[in-house]
Amino acid sequence: MQKNKSTIKLPAFIEDTRLRYVSLTMVVLTITGIVIAFFIKPWLAIGLTVVLLGLLFASFYTLETITKNTNKYITNLSYRIKRGEQEALVRMPMGILMYDKKMNIEWLNPFLRTYFGDEPTLGRNLADVDGELAEIIAGHQDSKEPRLVHWGDNQFEITVQSSIGVVYMMDVTRYAAIEQQAEDEKIVIGQIFLDNYDEVTQSLDDQLISNLSNYVTTELTNWATKFGFFVKRVDDDHFLLIAYAKALKAVIKDKFRVLDTIREGTSKQNAPLTLSIGIAYGDTDLGQLALTSQSNLDLALGRGGDQVVVKARAGEAKFYGGKTNPMEKRTRVRARMISQALQELFKQTDKIYVVGHGRPDMDSIGAALGVRRIAQMNGKECYVVLDPTNLHSDVERLMEKVAADPELANQIITPEAAIGGATDKSMLVMVDHSKPSITTAPDLYTKLQNRVVILDHHRRGEEFPDNPMLVYIEPYASSTCELIAEMFEYQPQGSAPLNKLEATAMLAGITVDTKNFALRTGTRTFDAASYLRSMGADAKLISTMLKENIDSYIQKNHLIESVEMIGDNMAVACGEEVKAYDPVIAAQAADTLLSLSGIDASFVVTKRRDGKVGISARSLGDINVQLIMERLGGGGHLSNAATQMAGVTVADAKGELLNAIHKELTQEDD
Repeated sequence: MQKNKSTIKLPAFIEDTRLRYVSLTMVVLTITGIVIAFFIKPWLAIGLTVVLLGLLFASFYTLETITKNTNKYITNLSYRIKRGEQEALVRMPMGILMYDKKMNIEWLNPFLRTYFGDEPTLGRNLADVDGELAEIIAGHQDSKEPRLVHWGDNQFEITVQSSIGVVYMMDVTRYAAIEQQAEDEKIVIGQIFLDNYDEVTQSLDDQLISNLSNYVTTELTNWATKFGFFVKRVDDDHFLLIAYAKALKAVIKDKFRVLDTIREGTSKQNAPLTLSIGIAYGDTDLGQLALTSQSNLDLALGRGGDQVVVKARAGEAKFYGGKTNPMEKRTRVRARMISQALQELFKQTDKIYVVGHGRPDMDSIGAALGVRRIAQMNGKECYVVLDPTNLHSDVERLMEKVAADPELANQIITPEAAIGGATDKSMLVMVDHSKPSITTAPDLYTKLQNRVVILDHHRRGEEFPDNPMLVYIEPYASSTCELIAEMFEYQPQGSAPLNKLEATAMLAGITVDTKNFALRTGTRTFDAASYLRSMGADAKLISTMLKENIDSYIQKNHLIESVEMIGDNMAVACGEEVKAYDPVIAAQAADTLLSLSGIDASFVVTKRRDGKVGISARSLGDINVQLIMERLGGGGHLSNAATQMAGVTVADAKGELLNAIHKELTQEDD
């Protein structure tokens, strides 16, 4: 079989150029030959001259042909280029629209014309033809890069050159759909935990436990089937959840109503269970997703349970549920385990520093003194870190009593002294708070941030130490002093116990946080109070320390006079713009408002001495003020919460508060 050799045909003007060079070469050779022949044989020179004339004629003819062919080729090529440009402009899969200074449509290509249907367009104002497109173009004038916009049922990448009145629109609906599908099919991993399963089931017989377990499993399975989740029980009180991001969006829109379903259904069976769920998304690493979901579950449990935390690894946490008071545990097992763990950590440290939150209250100081005594009972050197320049009147009275006790007085130091004495083996115990931003000694925290223990009764927020050595957060507890008081039962009994002043300070902390045992009290609260009384706590001294001075009383009443009602059962009081109020006075005003008939929740907005605006929030329990304060960057408890806002006036803060209340009552997302 012979192989056909393919030939390449060159353009005509290239062929003509080659002929031009051949002709010129022959002319040169002929002239050379005539000159040589003239000296050798004249007749030969005459013949060559005739040949030369013929060649010159052929050359001129060839050059003329070349010129015509070249011009013809260039003309044809220019025509084809121009025609290609016109065809591309008309048929390219991109919309082009031209408009004048008055936004009248001058021209649009056939591709874009199809999106207007039968509507006449040329010469008409764009706003009259399609108001939506007119707004889009007006909002993207001279955009340097293509912007993604929605127009009708389609998505476009749009570029507007207002200087020449041209709009370029590329339909990317198909690609956007593919991208959206990829987003919707990203994996979501969640951990579901039954908060109080052990406590509820320990007093039930096997049949009731089985019925309760079957009910919870059935409800979770039905919920998973409805939204397209996969739920698998991995333990008596633990479920694994796997889903797609699209299903997560749907259940977020539903506000995780399964929490209410489980709580109400189990309550009817006299075995009230609550759920905590931690959900992670937005990561392609399944192992990291699982770790993040567990971290989110820990955050939900740290906030008291009965809620959901949804968060990407590097994103903001979103909270759902958490509308009920956390249930009190019925065992002291955890208190014993934490106490023993604390003793083990004490063995690994040389010095212990206990720090409360800025402008400490009685609970913060009482808890710090309690931890100091526990450290001493374990043979460790311990100091309470306190800023003496920023104390409220009740704490000042307590400190006067402490100053009269040589043992205690020497153990109360300033933040500066603590930083100077801390070593790499020292430990920092944060009591009554878990946010580094509000601690009394931020520099000390920075120095010891890898050796931190947290003992707190507030719901955990997003701001939290990265690697704490031990965390004991119990939102069901009335106060941090209650948690510390329970630990004394598990300390070495041969050591010196709490003295009278320490017990009094701790009981004062419980008294303040429970409003004289009227709010957030459980059986363990009274057990702790009973223990402190047995250690010599002086109720009369507590009453003396907690007395208000005349100026505070007048300021509090002045705040109450400004009260305004929101709806039927909420009250808001605001201080003056130019006057700074003590946060304790604002809190006392909120408590007083709550004692008035018809008020279920109270909010007091005041300017603080640091220039920020503070909001103290209180409720009787039916309204969750903690969720309202979280919308404003704060937090706390269901019935006792607060926030601080920088760079705003009292009036601005009040407006944001009213907006947050409205959103919470209507369940509107931020």
